[in-house]
Order: sequence, then C-alpha cells, then structure tokens
Amino acid sequence: MKELRLRIILIIGAIALSLYLLFPTYQDYQNNQDVSSKLGILSDSIKKVNSTITNIELKEFIQNKKDSILASNPEYRTAREKRIKLGLDLQGGMYLVMEVNTAKLLERLAKDTDEQFNQLLKSAESESKLSDENVVSILSRLMKEKEIRMSRYFGSIREDDADIESRLLQQESDAVSRAIEVINNRVDQYGVSEPSIQKQGSRRIIIELPGIAREEEAKRLLQGRALLEFKLVKESDFAIPIMNRVDEILAGNINKDSIAAIDSSSQTLRDTTKNISEEQFAKEHPFFSIARMIDPQGRIPDAFVKESDRAMLNVYLSRPDVKKVIPDNIEFVYDAKPEIDENGIKYFRLYMVSKQAELTGGVITDALANIDPSTSAPIVSMQMNSEGAREWARITGANIGKRCAIVLDGVIYSAPTIQSKIPTGSSQISGIPNLDEAKLLEIVLKAGALPAPIDIIEERTVGPSLGQDSISQGFNSAWIGYLFVALFMAFYYRKAGTVADLGIITTVLFIMGVLAGFQATLTLPGIAGIVLTIGMAVDANVLIYERIREELSTGKTVKASVESGYRHSLSAIVDSNITTFFTGIILYQFGSGPVQGFALTLMIGIAASLFSALVIVKVMFEFMVAKGYKINVG
Repeated sequence: MKELRLRIILIIGAIALSLYLLFPTYQDYQNNQDVSSKLGILSDSIKKVNSTITNIELKEFIQNKKDSILASNPEYRTAREKRIKLGLDLQGGMYLVMEVNTAKLLERLAKDTDEQFNQLLKSAESESKLSDENVVSILSRLMKEKEIRMSRYFGSIREDDADIESRLLQQESDAVSRAIEVINNRVDQYGVSEPSIQKQGSRRIIIELPGIAREEEAKRLLQGRALLEFKLVKESDFAIPIMNRVDEILAGNINKDSIAAIDSSSQTLRDTTKNISEEQFAKEHPFFSIARMIDPQGRIPDAFVKESDRAMLNVYLSRPDVKKVIPDNIEFVYDAKPEIDENGIKYFRLYMVSKQAELTGGVITDALANIDPSTSAPIVSMQMNSEGAREWARITGANIGKRCAIVLDGVIYSAPTIQSKIPTGSSQISGIPNLDEAKLLEIVLKAGALPAPIDIIEERTVGPSLGQDSISQGFNSAWIGYLFVALFMAFYYRKAGTVADLGIITTVLFIMGVLAGFQATLTLPGIAGIVLTIGMAVDANVLIYERIREELSTGKTVKASVESGYRHSLSAIVDSNITTFFTGIILYQFGSGPVQGFALTLMIGIAASLFSALVIVKVMFEFMVAKGYKINVG
C-alpha cells in the first residue's frame, strides 16, 4: 500500500481541486435560485397591489430588480465571475459582424477630391465586395492603371506610392482598433457580462453579447460615435458640501433602502469583517465609508471607491432623495483605470464634474503618443481644428489652475490641471504611467470622432429560451450517453467495467474543473466534445481489459496480469490519443467560434481520460489486488 500512497494523494488532490473550482458555478446556481424565489414572491405582491400592471412591465421591473440585486452583492458577483462561462448559444444573446467602411475613411483622408477620385473610389469599393482584397490596395492599383500618383490625393508630393499605401493601410488598422476600444467601453458601461469582441481580418469586428436577446438593445448599444468630452472638475468648496449632504441623507434613511433590505445577509457578512470603529463609521457616514476621501483635509474633493463597492454606491446615488440634493449641473464620474494596492484590491477614483461639457471630441483632429524630451516621461499631444482651438483658448484662459477631465463614454482617462491659456488648439497630457498607457490614450482620443462609419453586415439573435433548451438537450445527451456506455461496460466487463465507469465520472469532473479554472466558455459544440469524450474515455480501458484477459488465460496471477496488461497496452493507448489530440490542436488553431469550443473540450477530455484510465483506474485495480479482492474482467 505504501507504493500507492503518492498516487492516491495526487488523485484526491486533483478531485478536490476540481470540486473547488466548480464550487462558484454551484454557488451561482444557488444564488440565482434564491433571488428568483424572492422575486417570485415580490412579483405576486406587485400583482395584488397593482392589478393593472401588464406582464411586459412586470417582467421588465423584475428583471431590473434582479440585475440590481446581483450587481450590488459582492458574493453574487464573485461567484458569477468565477463560474463556468456560457457561450452565446447556451445563454442567448446577440451576434454581430461589423465592418469599418474603408471607402468613407479614404474619402475623409483625401485632399482636393474631384469627380475622377470619386469614380475610382467607387470602383474600388465595388470590387472589394467581390474579393478579399482591401479597398486601399484596389484603389492604389486602379490609380496606377490610370497613371495617377497617390500623392495627388494623399500625403505629400515627396512621398512615393508604396509609402502612402502603407500608411493608409496602417490608418485603416488603427480605425478598427479605435472602434474596438469604443465598443469595449460601451459594452462595459452597459453592463453586459462575458462579452466577446474580436478583430477578424483587416477591418471586421465580431461581437457576441450574451444576455441581450433583443435586437434594439444591441443596436442602441453600438450605434453612434464615441462621446469624448472635456469637463471641468469641481473645486473643494463646491463639492465637499454636496458630498456631506448626500452622506447625511444616506445616514438618516439607510435602513429604508429596499435593496439593502433584500441584500441584508451579504451586508451583515461584510460588516462582520470590520472592527467596531468601522461599523460605527459606516452607520454614521454611509457615503464616506464607501467613497474614501483622498485628502482628509478636503483640499482635493476626489475619493477612492473599491471595485466591489461601486455597484452599491451607484444604487445610493440613484435614490430619489439623494438626487434631490445633487445639483442638476454636476455628476459623479469614475476613473477609467483602477489603482491597485499592495493586497491586489482595485480602487477607482471618483470625481465630481460639470455635467455640461466645455468641449466635445468632435474638434480633435489628431493625437499622438510620444516621450517628452525634457522629462523623458510619456505624453499625449492633441491637435484641434480651428473652431476647437478658439473654444479651447477661451476655456483654458478662464480656468487657469483648475482641472479639466477628459471623459470618454462616461469614464475619465485624465484630469490634468490647466497651467496657462492655450491659444493654438495644441495641447498635451502628462502624468501617464508608461508609454503603453499613452498609446492607449492616443487611441481613445482619436476614437472620440471615428474616422469612418462602421456597418453591421451580419446579425443573429439567440433567445434565452432557446439557449436554455440547448443546455437541457446537451446535458440530457451527456447523461444518456454515459448511461449506455456505463451499462455496456458493467455488463461486458463486470466488476472491472464498474471501475471504468467511475473513471468516466472523474474524467467529466476534471473537464468541467479545468473549464472553470481557466474561465473558459462552454458552448453547445463544447458539450458535444464532452459527449464524444465520454464515448472515447473507455477506449483505453477496453484495450487494457482485453490485454488483461489474454494474460490471465496464460495462467499468470491477477497481479502479474494487471501489470502486464497496462504495460503492453500503453503504446497503443498513447498513440491513438496523441493523434486525436493533434487533430484538436489543428481545429483550435485554425477554427473559430464553435469549432474552437469543440476542440478545446476534446483536448481537455483526452488528457483527463488518460489520467483517469492510466492512473485512477490502475490505482483502484492495484488496491483491490493488494486487498485480495477478486477481479472480474468479464
């Protein structure tokens, strides 16, 4: 038994780790069941109180309430983030393919356009729809055929056509990158969980939005340009009194908050982790217990908000009684990037800014990330058009010493202090941590006014009921497939077949544990891969058992037969599984979407089934041999 000890510990550890990784999935399921039961009671009470409410209105109210509860409870959010992710085909939602209109991009970049250019561009656009060649390359070829230099419409006379074409291709790629950044910001602001936004080819973007089953929601989310705004940050003498008034309102009415009442269990759990002084402070100052002031003296009216507390603070600020004490001309806005402390906890900076923008991003004509030669620090330079330059000169001249926040889609990327009047429309942002952040900010600033429209060229909708049907049918096929395989193995190989059936269970457990551990997305083809793995998992056992039978027929002892059976069948097992594994690698590398989901679960399943057959089942056999149990292989 001593020789089995290490392997038994390894097996127990692998099973325990898989169960640990799968616990958030179970917890999320229980949370949803618990919230649904509470909301079911709430729905019945609403119907009794308001008999005129329609089913659509009630459904929308209940869904909003459910989203609010799930978002405001840190335990619910943590479990949802760590659970096995569900793909679009299982959860329901929206699938879109969007394409950057390169022809419009070139039209805006061109100078001194005429009828000849418009005709060439139109021809290039039409030809690109019938081939994989991009508009820039086609336009360059058509201009060469007409013996027209590209410098006639792009760049300078000193540049050759190859350099201009290369730059235009780069600008096209930048336009797609800016579009992805904008879409990511919009999706994050909207609160879509587990979105997938990927670049395909040179100018296409594939977007999957789980949980959005209505077409109008996705269109409203993605249509329109990114909103870049320059807003003044409020000074302490204005901001602090308003924050104090909000804190007083919350302190006097905190127990009347319906969401806090529904979520009292999580609040109590969070409070028990604090000392007495923290508890008392949270009761007396609910706003400042979440929004911790950066400067206790009040000279800087900014606050840090823990990532897990953002949802609760948003709930507080959306209360009607709190809204009454907040002036209509101001708003609270978070920083785009969190600051992380030594414990790995993320904090977002909270600003109070003017709701009315002093200037919008439509005036930005260019932005460039670079290194300041005098300080060697990263900076981002911006250039505005003539109208923007005049307004910027007025704004900066009138607000010297004040901070101006650069806001993109509702989050702040920078809030520099205005040092002097800027009359030229050219300015720069400093205080950026590194050049990578500066490059990102450059893209964000350019994304304020997209250089080309983005067209939706394909869209599909998967309803939540259809997704639930897919889950039910997928798991039904999995357990029915397992039942048939298990019955066959138990009938044909008797006791040894039952041991193999236990190995299949651990194989599926390991597959699900790996998916949860790496936060992979489970799709319908992924379930198909699991079902296929269940069938393939017994292949190794069949080879081993048949070899053991042969060894027993020669008169060998059970122990010798088991050892010989595993040793002589190992090469065949490894060869067959490696070829299948390589096929999975090829499918994953060159496939996309559903094909990758199938390949991923297939590869994980192969590795898990080999571990189960060659380690777990073998240990069970050796344990039974050591204990003197009779081993029956049919």
